[in-house]
Amino acid sequence: MPNPTAAMLVIGDEILSGRTRDSNAHALARALTLHGMDLRQIRVVGDVADTITTAARALSETHDHLFTSGGIGPTHDDITADCIAAVTGAPIGVRDDAREILARHYAERGTELNDSRLRMARIPDGATLIANPVSAAPGFSLGNIHVLAGVPQIFDAMLAGLLPRLAGGTPVASRTLTLDRGEGDIAQTLSRVAQEHPALSLGSYPSWTGDGYRVAVVVRGADDDEIGAAIGKLRAAFPEARE
Repeated sequence: MPNPTAAMLVIGDEILSGRTRDSNAHALARALTLHGMDLRQIRVVGDVADTITTAARALSETHDHLFTSGGIGPTHDDITADCIAAVTGAPIGVRDDAREILARHYAERGTELNDSRLRMARIPDGATLIANPVSAAPGFSLGNIHVLAGVPQIFDAMLAGLLPRLAGGTPVASRTLTLDRGEGDIAQTLSRVAQEHPALSLGSYPSWTGDGYRVAVVVRGADDDEIGAAIGKLRAAFPEARE
């Protein structure tokens, strides 16, 4: 049975402007690989309601799961929750369970739960909360859309709590061979091995060392034995390869 598919929607003008470097996509890709979900697509959009809604609808309709990051804070441009509610047609407002989490969190710190902070308790009807052990403000799952914070430490913590609730598949394993060659030297052999092992993914990733070309050949798949067989063929063709 094939693994569930996933997409990611990274939300925030700060990503598109280059002011902030996104690390959440990398974290999600690694986590989903281990969980047995196939991440098929990542999109980055700005803080524009129509753009977020259109992208979220398209991605959720074509993948088993959609993960979003960013746009669930207390400021005026944090509009992700409203956009995801619009995708599903769910009403949205301050929910008692989310309000209670925030009230307890800010009371423990002697901080006022003002109207701005209360925005983070606005949750669509029918959504399941995603716990936030770092700063309390919850994310949520609505249908197959999972809404997470943009701050990397919080994103990671929320994802760690969410993934055990989602059915995964077979984790994807990988092995890497490194060769001091250019891709043109290995392309024919790589193509042959890929054809002989259609269940595997074979990729080549070149770099320049300063003295010459280097290429990393990555073999990925769900069957360790088949990966080993493909690696053996590549080693036979390129005895100098390093793993």
